[in-house]
Amino acid sequence: QVQLVESGGGLVQAGDSLRLSCAASGVTFGSYVMVWFRQAPGKEREFVAAIISRSRTYYADSVKGRFTCSSDDAKNTVYLQMSSLKPEDTAVYFCAAKNTLYIHTETREYDYWGHGTQFTVSS
Repeated sequence: QVQLVESGGGLVQAGDSLRLSCAASGVTFGSYVMVWFRQAPGKEREFVAAIISRSRTYYADSVKGRFTCSSDDAKNTVYLQMSSLKPEDTAVYFCAAKNTLYIHTETREYDYWGHGTQFTVSS
């Protein structure tokens, strides 16, 4: 059974850095795509970043160059390192997984979801 648990949210200031974690069980990183989505108040959930096979990464244009997705097999955890944070990054961040080596950016493609972690970037 796949379980995903996000952590690392909180309150930061614009320009700060923050790292989110997604502890995964029932997932083999070599055969699953691990993805981060976010949902801001009043907005639809949107794709942020993905990692496949521990090293292939893909980012939304809005976070490219500021966010880095990585994974740690020993801890079965995926990370989202975020820097140069902006108020518009404020959202609930969700970790999702799918047993595939293709990156999908649509929420409907993902079978497994965590409950999300909230963080707020103040200006």
